[in-house]
Amino acid sequence: MSKNTPVRPRAVLVGVQFPSVSDTEHAADLAELRRLVHTLGYDAVATVSQRRTRLASGTVLGTGKLKELAALTGGAGVVTSGARTATSKARERWEAEAEEAAEGEADAEAPEADDAEMEEEEEEAAPPEELTVPSEGDSTPRPTVVVVDHELSPSQLRNLEKATGAQVLDRTGVIVDIFHRHARSHEARMQVEIARLNYLAPRLRESTGGRERQQGRGSGDSAVELDRRKIRDRLAELREGLAAIQREQDHRRYARRDQLRVALVGYTNAGKSSLMRALTGSEVLVADQLFATLDTTVRALQPETRPRVLVSDTVGFIQKLPHDLVASFRSTLDEALEASLLLYVVDASDPTCDAQLEVTRAVLREIGADAVPSRLLLNKVDRLDAEARDALRTRYPDALQLSAHRPEDVSGLRQHIIQFFEATMVEADLVIPYASQGRLGEVYEHTTVVSQEFDEHGRKLRVRGLPAAIARLTQAFPGTR
Repeated sequence: MSKNTPVRPRAVLVGVQFPSVSDTEHAADLAELRRLVHTLGYDAVATVSQRRTRLASGTVLGTGKLKELAALTGGAGVVTSGARTATSKARERWEAEAEEAAEGEADAEAPEADDAEMEEEEEEAAPPEELTVPSEGDSTPRPTVVVVDHELSPSQLRNLEKATGAQVLDRTGVIVDIFHRHARSHEARMQVEIARLNYLAPRLRESTGGRERQQGRGSGDSAVELDRRKIRDRLAELREGLAAIQREQDHRRYARRDQLRVALVGYTNAGKSSLMRALTGSEVLVADQLFATLDTTVRALQPETRPRVLVSDTVGFIQKLPHDLVASFRSTLDEALEASLLLYVVDASDPTCDAQLEVTRAVLREIGADAVPSRLLLNKVDRLDAEARDALRTRYPDALQLSAHRPEDVSGLRQHIIQFFEATMVEADLVIPYASQGRLGEVYEHTTVVSQEFDEHGRKLRVRGLPAAIARLTQAFPGTR
């Protein structure tokens, strides 16, 4: 059976540790990159790490580390000029200016030095595992993919591919590809395609073959210029279609404006979908992988309450989440912005849970959702011992500790949600004339009926609900108070 198992491509992880990043944070970044790579379908078999004040402008790593990386992949270890792509002088000048601008901030904080001087001062960060250079007689296949834990410029990607002889991906490209593979709904696919095209457009390369000039329409344009024009047209088409979908969603959200809404937000793989399934009984996808959920799911809290409480599961966050993805998923994140209560879900068993919580808060601040009332949920505490749980209780005294797999914890969370909304509810007396009994459903949908009695005027109800719902009902039924 093992013979039929497809062989996963092998990958080398590359990370540069800046002075402001601690060893623990750097190790956590590489561990997260390893999970991203695994989710994408690769096996990370080695890591090359280096301490630098900034990325090398041409090849990310210094010359020594670059040769070490190339030894793993079978590359030359230098940027050869023979495979140079046919880019124009104007484009080369534009790329050089873009790189200089990107390095300006790092240079302002660090002493000026060229790459040769920096190479002498570089230290090797301890890699997570021993690096093994394949020998001539070794049958183990070499890694064919290099994944860098930073966003790279087009020229850096191109130079690394020349030096290593392998396919090179940066962190942003990996995340965009994962989103592309996991998108299921029409809206999510459109959102991801927008982000993907925005990422690919500046990285298109000139052809070295005979497609440099086109015949007929568009004659005189290079192949890459035509491709970019197609991308611009496709982006305009996608944005128009997405705007139509978002208008429909706005109408649906407006129809739910008077309903109680809870949004689960948090880092990717923190357990939001597991909590969603436990709270609502819905068959949402639950998988131990990054970005398993990209589509917002809205379901009613079970057992149902009166008024009904809606729970929504949102897309997970991650460090260095590409801005284009945040912008594309703005409509999805609007569920958090318009919720009555945000539940921040954190994987308490993860050693970097504090940093993950800050990432979540930063993204929500970016869209203005930090003003929404919230509660912190420390999930997966069943993986911790009593001492670790006590330490969490000291750090986060107001947080709820729970596990989505323990029914008693889910029941306690459900009761906490109900109590949060009950604290803001008010009571009122309604008189429903016998001629208007058909509107009773509206009353039962938005309020809890505490008591009822009948007289010659109609049905007298004592109801409890949110102030906005009570105000609307008292206006709908004159003679009530």
